[in-house]
Amino acid sequence: MHILVVDDERSMRVVLEVLLLRSGYRVTCVEGVRAAREVLESTLVDLVITDMKLGATQSGMDVLRAARAQSDAPEVIVITAFGTAASAVEAMREGAYDYIGKPFDNEELLLLVQKALEKRTLRQENVSLREHLVPGVGVMAVGRGERMRAVWSMVDKVAPTRSTVLIHGESGTGKELIAKALHLKSPRAGQPFLPINCAALNEGVLESELFGHVKGAFTGATQDRPGLLVHAGEGTVFLDEIGEVPPATQVKLLRVLQERKVKPVGSSAEIPFHARILAATNRRLDAEVKAGRFREDLFYRLNVITLELPPLRERPEDIAPLAEHFLSRQRRELERPGLRFSPEALSVLSAYAFPGNVRQLENVVERAATLADGDVLTLASLPPSLRGEPVQAAAAATPEVALGAGFSLERHLDEAERHYLVAALAQAGGVKTRAADLLGLTFRSFRYRLAKHGLSDREDEA
Repeated sequence: MHILVVDDERSMRVVLEVLLLRSGYRVTCVEGVRAAREVLESTLVDLVITDMKLGATQSGMDVLRAARAQSDAPEVIVITAFGTAASAVEAMREGAYDYIGKPFDNEELLLLVQKALEKRTLRQENVSLREHLVPGVGVMAVGRGERMRAVWSMVDKVAPTRSTVLIHGESGTGKELIAKALHLKSPRAGQPFLPINCAALNEGVLESELFGHVKGAFTGATQDRPGLLVHAGEGTVFLDEIGEVPPATQVKLLRVLQERKVKPVGSSAEIPFHARILAATNRRLDAEVKAGRFREDLFYRLNVITLELPPLRERPEDIAPLAEHFLSRQRRELERPGLRFSPEALSVLSAYAFPGNVRQLENVVERAATLADGDVLTLASLPPSLRGEPVQAAAAATPEVALGAGFSLERHLDEAERHYLVAALAQAGGVKTRAADLLGLTFRSFRYRLAKHGLSDREDEA
């Protein structure tokens, strides 16, 4: 934990520094308001201990206000020999953790420091929990637009019910976060939330994961295993990318949803389940039904209630608050509390269409914060594509192609396809589902193309 000590008396700074260092804290000592501001803006500080009277003209109240103005504000303890009831009330009203008078007992001060830091730790843990778990506070709730207010209104109405909900939205709009919100706002919140990506598993594995299997059902099935629908108990099972479920599994899933019973792979016995089903897709399932790729009866079974998540380009008013939210997270993770956007950078972000939606915005902010040399994220901190610049100047020109004897368009296109597959895998860090999203492909199509070009591994071939 990092503690900033502000006192105009050198002897008091030395006493506090030695006392705190012996207790295992990291300590920075300064003598005035200006130096304190510089430390607060450049370094992550967990606690400030400041004298109330700093020379003839400065005040510890100025340090307190500077500390409380930080995005991740530290706790503040005010120490003074000029203590009055009025100054104590003023300090507490301005947000000080506590107030102690000189002379003070060392053990009393250390106990106060410990309690102040415990409060800060608890506050940070609560922020992290709310961002990841609690609906209405995390990233999906950041925004002021009417579209997202309507989504949250629907979540509030639907969450307490047992109804099946189909969540539709483009990749990166936060479908799983909405599913978690539905779960956490429901009476099932204390039970498991079990997601499964239907596009990432082949037909046999998907059925085993959903319905379970018995010992000996297939090679490697060394013991009975309950599927997610049973294992979830009274909780929630989230079927992500439901539009990618193979036709044969669609038939079985329809029967399971109708009967509320599962038949494990390799078994003739049926097991009832009580979990709620939520599903999500980035496809228009009604169009998939017309094209014969998705069963109409399963579509209507899933489509009891539909939640439409708008793409980020349709709610530009939410871009700036979302960007600030992601930057706040980077300030904590990078321990750089002074990070901020320049007005020009924030304006460019707000005007961009973000085809990758909220996920792309989060990645852009993380990249800018990580690579920034200073605290101000300027236009130069943003990727060239956001600034309207081509990634390569030659990309806009029409390439010259030799169409002489021996030219093969099919071979040329195969080479280009392989190049983009490799590039997507590299950009996605080897995560195949993410690489498929980058190329606008379904996972199944992506896996087929990998195999076609000899890029698949044993897991894909299986």
